[in-house]
Amino acid sequence: MSEQTQDQQQNQDKTLSAPVRVEREGPIGLVVMNRPEKRNALDLAMRRGIASAFQELSNDPNILVIIVTGGDKVFAAGADLKLLVDKDSQQVAELNLPGYWEPVANCQKPVIAAVNGYCLGAGSELMMMCDVIVVDKSARIGQPEANVGIMPGAGGTQRLVRAIGKPVASLMLMCGEMLTGERAYQLGLASDLAEEGQALDRARQLALRVTAMPPKAIGSIKRTLAQGPDLPLQEALSLEHQAFLQLFDTADQTEGMQAFIEKRKPNFTGK
Repeated sequence: MSEQTQDQQQNQDKTLSAPVRVEREGPIGLVVMNRPEKRNALDLAMRRGIASAFQELSNDPNILVIIVTGGDKVFAAGADLKLLVDKDSQQVAELNLPGYWEPVANCQKPVIAAVNGYCLGAGSELMMMCDVIVVDKSARIGQPEANVGIMPGAGGTQRLVRAIGKPVASLMLMCGEMLTGERAYQLGLASDLAEEGQALDRARQLALRVTAMPPKAIGSIKRTLAQGPDLPLQEALSLEHQAFLQLFDTADQTEGMQAFIEKRKPNFTGK
């Protein structure tokens, strides 16, 4: 084996064993959590890897949509408690855990979660940062932090109560109850329900639909959905209307409407 081939093999092995992998499928970027022996428990290496992956894909102009997944058996079973067990509040604050989530929560591109198996604690919080959530029938979603003497700290109370309301959020947070994938879908916590083992395939299908849409319109929709719910209704409606008007200065608006009138497929360019 040549030295160059050995280097390539070593690089490939390193990539395959990394705690988080980045893969590209045309305009779709995949962030793959890759610590199956620990059920993708989120230690600092994984958190850094997720942040780095999102920064990389966010800065890639060829990537139009991002999928985050944990592989075939599990999404993420929460924080790695070995990281936290012996720390006091100041030491945990110094870890700056929220900083690792900023590239995900503030990502300007559409993000789809493909969830199967356990999706607990910080894994559930990561899932709720995504725009579209596909779960399969094996999914088990929970916020069990109270079982170990703490509470969620990255949106597990606030995003959850906004998504499914106080009664069910309290059931999950105070009683430690998990939701099945089917119930999460029924309650509106998940966007779509796939057969067991099919979450990633369904996420890919939806991602391809996103890539066929005009990028500026998708970006405006994402910003409005993110900003509007925390505003009074009239301010939110004004925000929506201004974004609506701005899209009439894009080439894709003209192309989309003209294609509809002419009964043909539009050719969106992102302009």
